[in-house]
Amino acid sequence: MTQNKALTALLVWICCLLPLISFSQSSILLSSPGNQLAIEINTKDSLSWTLRKGNETLVSRALAGLDFEGKSYIGFNERVKSIDKVSKDDIIHPTVAVRQQTIRDVYNELKINFRSGNAIIFRAYNNGVAYRWITHFRDSVNVKNEIVDYAFPDNNRVFWGTEENKQFLSHFELLFRDTTMASFSKEQHCGLPLYVSAASGTKMLFTEADLLDYSNLFFFGTGASKITSGFPKVILKESLIRDRGTKIEETADYIARTSGSRSFPWRVIMVANKDMDLLENNLVFQLASPNVLKDTDWIQPGKVSWDWWNANNIYGVDFRAGINNQTYKYYIDFAARFGLQYVILDEGWTKTTWDITHPGDAIDVPELAAYGKAKNVGIILWTLWQPMDKDMENVLSTYEKWGVKGVKVDFMARADQYMVNFYERLSANAAKHHLLVDLHGAYKPVGLERKYPNIISYEGVRGLENYKWSDDEATPPHEVTLPFTRMVLGPMDFTPGAMRNATKKDFHINFDAPMSQGTRAHHVAMYAVYESPLQMLADNPSNYLRDTVCTRYIASFPTTWDTTVALDGKIKEYVAVARKKGNRWFIGAMTNWNPRELTLHLHFLDPNKRYKVRMLADGINADRFAEDYKISEATWVKGQEVLVGMQPGGGWSAILTEE
Repeated sequence: MTQNKALTALLVWICCLLPLISFSQSSILLSSPGNQLAIEINTKDSLSWTLRKGNETLVSRALAGLDFEGKSYIGFNERVKSIDKVSKDDIIHPTVAVRQQTIRDVYNELKINFRSGNAIIFRAYNNGVAYRWITHFRDSVNVKNEIVDYAFPDNNRVFWGTEENKQFLSHFELLFRDTTMASFSKEQHCGLPLYVSAASGTKMLFTEADLLDYSNLFFFGTGASKITSGFPKVILKESLIRDRGTKIEETADYIARTSGSRSFPWRVIMVANKDMDLLENNLVFQLASPNVLKDTDWIQPGKVSWDWWNANNIYGVDFRAGINNQTYKYYIDFAARFGLQYVILDEGWTKTTWDITHPGDAIDVPELAAYGKAKNVGIILWTLWQPMDKDMENVLSTYEKWGVKGVKVDFMARADQYMVNFYERLSANAAKHHLLVDLHGAYKPVGLERKYPNIISYEGVRGLENYKWSDDEATPPHEVTLPFTRMVLGPMDFTPGAMRNATKKDFHINFDAPMSQGTRAHHVAMYAVYESPLQMLADNPSNYLRDTVCTRYIASFPTTWDTTVALDGKIKEYVAVARKKGNRWFIGAMTNWNPRELTLHLHFLDPNKRYKVRMLADGINADRFAEDYKISEATWVKGQEVLVGMQPGGGWSAILTEE
């Protein structure tokens, strides 16, 4: 009897041990709901995984690990305790519907629980994959490093958003260099997102989501078909350069000091058959923390009349234009006339750039706020981030008392843990005072606008302002690269609306009276193509008033959308997208310097409706005079094919209204 008990106990012990042996020596598989994508995870030695799409290997080996000060390395020689699997099919309703009013959130999830008490979660969607670490330490920890490395089977084509500063100080206004992965050395790094095109033509976009209380991820080259991770370290000592720059004088040897029991940021790979599929990818938003604001009715997206790009060069008036109440009342009158919701007072409205609660002598913010309120136009105020950080509650409560509707906080130009926490602290406190937040000089979106929907837009993009000082940084090829890179991650404050448009040959730099490259129709189409719930009309109101037909056409575009349908597109070449708001559809198309014809298929329309259409297209002479455009009308129905012609640097747009 004793021998039988002993034998039984031995068999039970072996049965319990077998799953651990199986976990540690064999692969763990996770497939997407439609079986398009498959992750194969290996926990033996280092934690590694591969990504396949059908029979195609997209990522041949990815390494994941966390290195803590004074603790064991997580992800190395881990022993698996258990595996939890779950499948979800939910609907997300964004508070601010940037791309879609409803997002279907369908995925398979696998959680590997280690005997160390820590875990890693993998998710597989039909359009991408993601993973994140979960730790369970009792006290705070110093994270020395995180390993996020990817190796590929081929030297793939990449669009590499080159960054130069070794301390990761940047405005993150990336120019995406079209090249190959192996062309970058271990000394060169890029900001996110990173676009990768596999040999088969499958597209991947690498980024991160739900970044909280941590440092931003960057990628370094290796001179081969592999990338490795890098992170800004915690800043211990810094000094101010002029009124807004940062000089880092001392850093810690860790990238974050944080709670030992937490979930870490998601590491994300979006996957698409074609470039155009990226236009409908919502994974960054889906992976972000849910909304924490109970009261959101006051959050109102809208269009904005902006003063800075045009340097307040108002004309045709009987007052001296400049940073004064007369000029801003002119902006408010213009906004009210065309149904714009906001006016921004950008840099210059304060006595000094650090004294952000005292307007200059010619500015009375409460008076402007009251004047605007009477005309349904709100005021948004620009500030530097440092004085906001030092006196946040006083600043925000003062703005609320003045009747201000939002803040545009600028020149953060960092991506370390402190700055990540500043974004969240600012957003939470601004919400208490019913203030919108527009983040400029900012790193890329990571989904924080889902948790705090008063974050109404981000810069982090090489936008229209660059035409004020450069002839080769913001060009039509760059403008049709952004929809497949930066814009996929979230709202993008490109600040469109140029009314002085030039061909490549005729363009010249003029800081105070700037112009754009590309046609008028190209820049009008941005109001359908580019996503920003706070969308600028960047040019001089006096210029808009010279062409009220075009201005009214622009002003009719919404800034948030019920539905988005990708129609066509190739990175760096062209883009075409349709968006619905209420009972109207809005379509935009843009091209690079190549003239182009596209055939758009109207498969997305309601089959029981007829649509009255108003189109704004390049004029016949737009290749010689870029401001030449033509407005025409038509009637369309579902299933129709529409031929769209665009001049070099051109564009096309349409507004469809149900008859």
